[in-house]
Amino acid sequence: MFGKSAKPLSGRYLSFGEREEIALLRVQGCAMQEIARRLGRATSTISREFLRNAATRSGGFEYRATTAQWHAERAARRPKPAKLARNAALRAYVEQRLAGGINAPGGIPVPGPAVSWKGRRHGPRKDRQWANAWSPEQIARRLPVDFPDDETMRISHEAIYQALFVQGRGALRRELTACLRTGRALRTPRARTRGRGKTFISPEIMISRRPAEAADRAVPGHWEGDLIVGLGSSAIGTLVERTTRFTLLLHLPRMTGHGHEARVKNGPALAGHGAKAVRDAIARSIIALPETLRRSLTWDQGAEMAQHAGIKIDAGVQVYFCDPHSPWQRGTNENTNGLLRQYFPKGTDLSVHNAEAIAAVAATLNARPRKTLAWQTPTEALDRLLRLDNKQPIATTT
Repeated sequence: MFGKSAKPLSGRYLSFGEREEIALLRVQGCAMQEIARRLGRATSTISREFLRNAATRSGGFEYRATTAQWHAERAARRPKPAKLARNAALRAYVEQRLAGGINAPGGIPVPGPAVSWKGRRHGPRKDRQWANAWSPEQIARRLPVDFPDDETMRISHEAIYQALFVQGRGALRRELTACLRTGRALRTPRARTRGRGKTFISPEIMISRRPAEAADRAVPGHWEGDLIVGLGSSAIGTLVERTTRFTLLLHLPRMTGHGHEARVKNGPALAGHGAKAVRDAIARSIIALPETLRRSLTWDQGAEMAQHAGIKIDAGVQVYFCDPHSPWQRGTNENTNGLLRQYFPKGTDLSVHNAEAIAAVAATLNARPRKTLAWQTPTEALDRLLRLDNKQPIATTT
């Protein structure tokens, strides 16, 4: 039934030669830390090797390379019968808590609303169930509490996920995936997530290379940018100056053919916030500023900034990118986007606002006194800096 795996041994596993060296060092009385140091392995790797593969049946704590290799090869044989398939009591416990329906005090099940997934960005998902379902990790951690003396009632949360997602190890009912918080019916492969990096980003344009003067806000001209997105993939661009909090809004109208024609492969984003549209909108806004206010622009790693090199050419401003999943590195912009939601609520179509309406909102926001500016308005703070630099004030609208 079982056979030795055909896959070659990778470097993460101990080889037979390493096990021979472990046995020799063990006989010489070396501690686990010393053995790990000599082999270039983690101490935990050597500790697990002794616990799993040592020859303990002889009455002493012996370690023999041949015996350890035999134990390791036996444990590596595939396929293995799933633990949930072999243990009916454990399977029933896991299924009951995964389903976890809500019952009234009298024990009658309470039907819940049908909650369907509408988004398509995260792969195939099942409609979620209204249930008091436990997560796989909650189930795995609760087992030792409910069965402290029964070692057979143990399972890891990863084994539960595999029983739901991995073909051939489906010891659990597949429909139980609807009880998971994500509702995901398939697991996203790691190889797919590793391939999501942006090819247009290089180390020299990361935020760690941004001039130090941008961090302390002492010198004006360093901007933060982002998109606020609304219904139907509509969007408005936002640019905020870090020192004065002066805000510019970018009008990103939909392109001709949006909603009527099939999108051309590798063509422009008809929703209006593709790389070229954002590049042109930023260049139009930034180029109107004095040169002293065009020092840098910090953005997240969105695909709309794929033409950042063109922004540097068109507007003379260097673009830097934040680290992935680090919105606090653009804290000024994130705070401003929250203020803008008073005018552009979430879940609304932002494409209905024309350029004049967007400019009016920018002027209104720039005329609001700000605590961080000692109750000056962003417009007043910017004008003061420009006068100190013997420049003419810029317009307060975009």
